Amino acid sequence: MSRSERSPLLLAGLLAVAGAAHFASPRPFDAIVPEALPGTPRAWTYASGAAELALAAGLALPRTRRGAALATAAFFAGVFPANVKMALDWRHRPTPQKAAAFARLPLQVPLVLWARGVAAGAEGRS
Repeated sequence: MSRSERSPLLLAGLLAVAGAAHFASPRPFDAIVPEALPGTPRAWTYASGAAELALAAGLALPRTRRGAALATAAFFAGVFPANVKMALDWRHRPTPQKAAAFARLPLQVPLVLWARGVAAGAEGRS
């Protein structure tokens, strides 16, 4: 299997693990849901976990890969406010935790680019 064939499956795996984590251990995700969102943090935690699982499934299937990859890029951009909230909330924590929270912010860029790359690769195979 070539690198370009593995990339969508690796991204799908990342999303599947993250999505499952939202259900297995929701409390840390609840804590980073921005207060401005309506409803309960738990509802947003479960909704985002379900979205990640659905995106993972879409990425795993060649027929739906391009659309799922574009939706994944949008999803990664959409959850950025949660990462900002986490960084702000954790700014007074010990240095390793603070560093991890702030490191998540620029990490969104390569995730969005990865998803767009998967979409572009799927487009070339259609």
